[in-house]
Parts: sequence; structure tokens; C-alpha cells
Amino acid sequence: MRTLLLAIWCSAALSAADNLVIFAAASTTETVQALAKAYEAEHHVTVTCSFGSSSTLAKQIEQGAPADLYLSADEKWMDYLADKKCIVDASRVDLLANELVLITPVAKPLKVTVEKGFHIADAFNGRLALGDPTNVPAGVYTKEAFTTLGWWEPLSARLAPAADVRAALKLVELGETDLGVVYATDAHASTKVAIAATIPSTLHAPIRYPLALTITAKPTAAAFATYLQSPASRSVFTAAGFTAPEAATTR
Repeated sequence: MRTLLLAIWCSAALSAADNLVIFAAASTTETVQALAKAYEAEHHVTVTCSFGSSSTLAKQIEQGAPADLYLSADEKWMDYLADKKCIVDASRVDLLANELVLITPVAKPLKVTVEKGFHIADAFNGRLALGDPTNVPAGVYTKEAFTTLGWWEPLSARLAPAADVRAALKLVELGETDLGVVYATDAHASTKVAIAATIPSTLHAPIRYPLALTITAKPTAAAFATYLQSPASRSVFTAAGFTAPEAATTR
């Protein structure tokens, strides 16, 4: 009986060691899921993915959520976890870049000129869908760009803040709002929205997605982090519309 219990315990321990968990920004959902499946097929591991706003995921990790890797949609929340000593600093790398776009429901196309002097408040009816500008990276970038353009004040009373960028996308897909701001990759992943305009990257801080191991990461997590940086993974990210950061750096 003791031998049987030891065998069961060892099997459970191995199973736990072979189960990796990645917390990743909502905008990476399809790509990270696809890469996780590909990795599972090539290695004897299970990769569990948890997606959401970078801020929410970071706070969950800070509170002890069992994540092995964290992929953020901005540097702020990775810096937050670094300050809290929750990530392995030496493992951190800027993995991806992205850009913001204005989107409309396919059935309600809209022409928007992204420049100062364009009366954005008069260009559409109802509210503007976006990630919550108080903590969702896409919303923070949007507020920065719109402030530069002089658009933020005219729209401030007409915002429909969402829990993450995919929730903002859903509002436009459902026709709940006539205009929204999401990442280009989110628009690329949907057949229900049209891009009204691209927001120049010069209007906001660079959109970078840093990746890092958590301090509680299993030893096998490093290999998956390396896989996400491989040429094969890069091609998947590129096909989804992501680009490489202008200055990809390992800290």
C-alpha cells in the first residue's frame, strides 16, 4: 500500500510539474492559445492560458495566483510586478509590438481623419468603446493619443469603458457602440468590425508586450518562454498582425 501511495504521489507531482500556466493580455488570446497547443503537441506538458486585462492579471500574480509566465500589453504592469519582486528580472524581454485602430461595426462604416482639428465628437452617435483608461493599457494609450489630438475632452462624457480590450471589441461587434478603439490585432481577429482609421504611434507611448517568468515559475517554464521568442512563434504573431518592438531588449 505504501508503494502504491508513493507511486500516486510521484505521478501527481510530475503532473503538476508538467502543467504550465501563462497569464497573458486579452489581445493575445488567439495567438497564445495556438502557440500553447503547438507547444503541447511537441512536449509532454499542458499549458493553461488565462487572459484578461494586464492590470488585473498583474494584481492576481501579486496576490499569489499560480502563474509561471506573464505577458503584459504594456511595460507599466510588468514594472509593477518587478517592483513587487514577483518576476525574474533577468528573464524579461520585450516580445511584441502593436498599434491602435478606430473600429466601427461592419454595417456602419465611418470615415475618421486622425488629426488635430477633426471634430470627432460630431463624427458618430452614442458612446466610444475602449479599455478602461484608468488601468487597461489600450485605454491608457487611447487617452494619451486623444489628449494629444484634443479629442479627449469632447468625448469624456461619452465613453463606454470596458474591462479589457476584447470587451471593448465586443461592444462594437454587437453594435452597442458605433465607434471603438482596440489594437490592430483585435480588429484583425474579427469579421464583424471595420477599421475606420489607424492611430499614429507618435501620439502615444510605444505599445510593447513584455514577457517574463514569475518568481514561482516551474523550471520547465523557461523553455516555453524561449519557444514564444522563436522564429516559428514569431511567424504566428506576425500573421495575427503583431510586430517586433523597435528595440527588443532583454533586461
